[in-house]
Amino acid sequence: MTVSTTPPVPAAPAGTGADAGAVLRRQRERESSARTYARSFPIVPVRAHGMTVEGADGRRYLDCLAGAGTLALGHNHPVVTEAVRRTVDGGAPLHVLDLATPQKDEFTDALFASLPPAFADRARIHFCGPAGTDAVEAALKLMRTATGRHGLLAFTGAYHGMTAGALAVSGRAGAVRSPVPGAGAGVTRLPYPYSYRCPFGVGGERGAALSAAYAERLLDDPDGGVEPPAAMVVEAVQGEGGVVPAPDGWLREMRRITAERGIPLVVDEVQTGVGRTGAFWAVEHSGIVPDAMVVSKAVGGSLPLAAVVYREEYDVWPPGAHTGTFRGNTLAMAAGAATLRFVAREGLARRAAEVGARMTARLEALAAEVPAVGDVRGRGLMIGVELVDPAGEPDACGALPAAPHTAARVRAACLERGLIVELGGRHGATVRLLPPLVITDAEAGAVLDRLADAVAEAAGRGDRAAGARSGARPGSGRSA
Repeated sequence: MTVSTTPPVPAAPAGTGADAGAVLRRQRERESSARTYARSFPIVPVRAHGMTVEGADGRRYLDCLAGAGTLALGHNHPVVTEAVRRTVDGGAPLHVLDLATPQKDEFTDALFASLPPAFADRARIHFCGPAGTDAVEAALKLMRTATGRHGLLAFTGAYHGMTAGALAVSGRAGAVRSPVPGAGAGVTRLPYPYSYRCPFGVGGERGAALSAAYAERLLDDPDGGVEPPAAMVVEAVQGEGGVVPAPDGWLREMRRITAERGIPLVVDEVQTGVGRTGAFWAVEHSGIVPDAMVVSKAVGGSLPLAAVVYREEYDVWPPGAHTGTFRGNTLAMAAGAATLRFVAREGLARRAAEVGARMTARLEALAAEVPAVGDVRGRGLMIGVELVDPAGEPDACGALPAAPHTAARVRAACLERGLIVELGGRHGATVRLLPPLVITDAEAGAVLDRLADAVAEAAGRGDRAAGARSGARPGSGRSA
């Protein structure tokens, strides 16, 4: 493919009265050093609509982060703003703990109507605190209560949140989990099928089959050291883990293995839900029926909302067993119901599959021309582009070493071109695309143009630097 040259986005009249530099300076002085996105994107958003974000300096950006997948309909979609306006203008109570409201009733109707019928027909819902991590905590606590067991089965590369229990079943250790005493205790880590960097060194269907066989044999080994599991928790597509989709057949094997051994299967749909992967819920691709699903992000229509939905036989909690002050967010219920119904009515899951397939195909063509692109993968509008070092030694599967510095340069070059993308995966070397489901064909083309230009620039700089380190003469290295 031919890489175009997209100039930086021109500034538009700001007219906001905000001094971006001063705002950013005060943020650095007053906010925690744990802030993340603010470090990658030194902008001050003041207006947003659809996929476009405008900063205080008047520059406009195409947002392919979309609230880490929260903004299924983009920024300030009329369906969402009208639902919020109608709720406020109607005088509805905005905070009611877990009391019944018409808005909650409508949201639950819309959510249950979107779920796979075999799951929804016998489901209960528990509303949690406003973040997905609390819903993960609730699911794990519920299954431990129901089974009387404590152990948990989780996967390499997983991400389920930042509170203690969710962190324990996440794969990332280091500075994130290490300071938390006991985090990870009782958790058995199983290999997730990651074809490009296969834990068994074989990749493809064979790698997924070995992953399933390993899990089954370990669970059946009386000396395997596995604490009796209260649940297995899994993502159908690992998002923060680098946009790694689980093969459908492998997920069916996980369902069989857990069902035969009486182990509840919890599927984390926090980022994959509401049409993101080309099906309304990612479990629909494989046809499995989990024992519990964790939902958040897009279900709130851009507002904070999280819940765990589970089969009725696990409804064993006494009153007050898991509470949270902000589990009754009326505005989020209204916005969420409107979003769920709009996504279903407009066929946005199907649209995500179609647009995602076209974007992935074009990125695969880029990978064929640019050696720094090691792998392109994903499902629907959840796409990952893994950057690698073309001069490195490939592993047993042919995968080249991850190139986090190249990925960071790509992210910065994208921002210069008016495109917001974030990184994830091993070593932070995967560029992640999570655009709104309402992305237009023109916007998809612009995203790919800007990303291709950024990759070409960043990879070219990386190749020249590698050539200099190796003593090669200028221009003799591999370049995009």
